[in-house]
Amino acid sequence: MTNPSSSPAAASGGMGFSGYQKFVVGVLAFLQFTIVLDFMLLAPLGAIVIPALKITPGQFGDVVSAYAFAAGVSGILAAGFADRFDRKKLLLFFYSGFMLGTLCCALAHTYNELLLARMVTGLFAGVVGAASMAIVTDLFPMAMRGRVMGFIQSAFAASTVLGLPLSLALSSRWNWNAPFFMIVVVCTLVGAAIFSRLRPVNAHLTLHPDRNPVHHLRQTLTTRSYLIGYITTAMLTMGGFLLMPYSTLFIVHNVGIPVEQLSLVYLITGTVSAIMGPLIGRASDTFGKFRVFAFGCAATIVMVLVYTRMSHVGLWVLIVISALLQIGIFSRMISSSALMSALPKPADRGAYMSISSSLQQMSGGIAAMLGGLVVKEAADGRLLHFEVLGDVLVCTTLLSFVLMFFVNRRVSAAAVPVLPGNAGQES
Repeated sequence: MTNPSSSPAAASGGMGFSGYQKFVVGVLAFLQFTIVLDFMLLAPLGAIVIPALKITPGQFGDVVSAYAFAAGVSGILAAGFADRFDRKKLLLFFYSGFMLGTLCCALAHTYNELLLARMVTGLFAGVVGAASMAIVTDLFPMAMRGRVMGFIQSAFAASTVLGLPLSLALSSRWNWNAPFFMIVVVCTLVGAAIFSRLRPVNAHLTLHPDRNPVHHLRQTLTTRSYLIGYITTAMLTMGGFLLMPYSTLFIVHNVGIPVEQLSLVYLITGTVSAIMGPLIGRASDTFGKFRVFAFGCAATIVMVLVYTRMSHVGLWVLIVISALLQIGIFSRMISSSALMSALPKPADRGAYMSISSSLQQMSGGIAAMLGGLVVKEAADGRLLHFEVLGDVLVCTTLLSFVLMFFVNRRVSAAAVPVLPGNAGQES
């Protein structure tokens, strides 16, 4: 196996991206944009979907949770097979299924049709993200992954700044299903670019991956060096999902910001996140992933304690606090993704990423459920005990910092080399 310091990929670690590398980062960022937008879209459309399909709020909640549950299950089921195929082919297969599921959402006219469509979409989406992260790990050396993750993670912010307002405008102009047609169109363009320009990502096949999917899944699940990565992923995801489902209600009823001004809050904080993502990624490569993660943890703890205890503050105070909180969260997300990508061996990357993706979905669902048990709604609409969720998030952040310390020590002791067959594709 080639020494990473002598490979073309490693040599480019301190340089700018090549033309092909820029294409890979760009197309994966657009892919992530469609996945995130599809996931986030349904919740703000609830006020339109519920009367249009004549369903209850409880049924609408089932539709939303069906996606996450299906994505979590598919990640585990696909893990045993994830390293047996060219990653490009695996990505195209599941992205095509995701696009088909999204099209079914656009064509749904009943509760049962929409529920089934969201399950299909989630089943395929749960593997798309894992496959794309495995491609990033195969094609880019550790010295460049912070920047790559920074650009790709900015898709979360872009979906808020660009995707959600455009989708809501389309649904207001035509119908609730119009945004799903838009996502299908974008998916078609992204899929065509991947099919025509992305080169095969198959060097891991030369390592003779485990041909028994059940054994491969069991081995990847139980490998001691991977367990700390799984636990860290779960802690990071649970912390993020504790506040997110209830933040809008908190801003309106506790902070006192009118509903009409929410779009401005999300627009500005999303723009800040989109700008800061690549900068945080560059900082991770320059100053060290763990140092940036430590900064993100410290910033998150301080801003969460402030954010969850706000009461009737001005619009711009809220925007500044929210933007600083987003910077802390993004610093954790980007640096941790880059650092933990070095944990799995090349022959296990697909399985490891699939299991991690599944854990993210399940941990997010558990966190949202636990949050619902803690927060209560007062008679005037205010959320009670929201600060308790903030305190729990602080605890998960501290625990994730301790876990990441051991992840960093393990990665530093035994760096995972870039596959020689894939490294040559970056020129």
